[in-house]
Amino acid sequence: MNKLIVVIISIILMVGIVKVNGQTKINNRPIIGILTQPTDGDMTTFGSQYIAASYVKYIESAGARVVPILYDIDIKSLTELMGSINGVFFPGGGVDFNNQTVYTDTIQSIWSQVVEFNNNGDYFPLWGTCMGFQELALLSADNFNLLSSYNSENYTVPLNFTSLAAGSRLFSLASSSIMQSLASEPITMNNHQFGLSPQTYQQTSSINTFFDVLSTNVDRDGNTFISTIEAKNYPIYGTQWHPEKPIFEWWDQEVMNHSFDSIMANQYTSNFFVNECRKSLHSFSDPSVEASTLIYNYTPQYSESTVPDFEQIYYFN
Repeated sequence: MNKLIVVIISIILMVGIVKVNGQTKINNRPIIGILTQPTDGDMTTFGSQYIAASYVKYIESAGARVVPILYDIDIKSLTELMGSINGVFFPGGGVDFNNQTVYTDTIQSIWSQVVEFNNNGDYFPLWGTCMGFQELALLSADNFNLLSSYNSENYTVPLNFTSLAAGSRLFSLASSSIMQSLASEPITMNNHQFGLSPQTYQQTSSINTFFDVLSTNVDRDGNTFISTIEAKNYPIYGTQWHPEKPIFEWWDQEVMNHSFDSIMANQYTSNFFVNECRKSLHSFSDPSVEASTLIYNYTPQYSESTVPDFEQIYYFN
């Protein structure tokens, strides 16, 4: 990338505002797209794709609205939608990247558009949680075969912050009490079989030149995985842990910390990301089209009997 472009993007990120004709602009009506995933097993009875409602609530709780992005959306419709919304969220889940080529093509298209927007001075944030976190790393490397196995399902631990965390965009606005809670209390919920190892990060220049590592963790077998990342020159963020689960999921077989400190710290991440999306000035040109795309057009189903690790699920198609 041209060094001048990198410098300009870095300045925009540090300033944290968007100026149009010399005037500071903030969008206090952000709309964020959440990507669907293909269903499997008993879920297929209800639809071909889904979003766990906890991700929707997570975004809404910080003051944004949600639009589902169907993973099999055509490129023309995706491009139009991306030009109307203010950020994208990649949720956790389980997708076979090698066999679900339609899904993989869509996340690659979203990634390319996010990078292009920001390269052109059009501020546009992207967040990934759990599998979404992994997708960010794999997309930056253009290689979907870099993950390592970990024993870290149903696993709640404090974060091991790196020296970059305190000065990062993601954590620099967090209060000392939130940082202390994240660093000392078991409040970050992990539920993953795969992850990004420090060795892979160090050996893959396309990842380590794109992302800073803000925290790591150690799984039950003593193996270290990267748990929080932030792009150096783009508003792109990822957590291997699930900030939404302690707030909105209640399956008693999952080890989630629902304490006051946990809720405050995990909610901070949503507040941060939605505030990043307020810096995007995209909007729908037609209010009726905007209304027709919103998640309010769908009704979540109580899912205790079919998928107990989600309280509610939105199904599509």
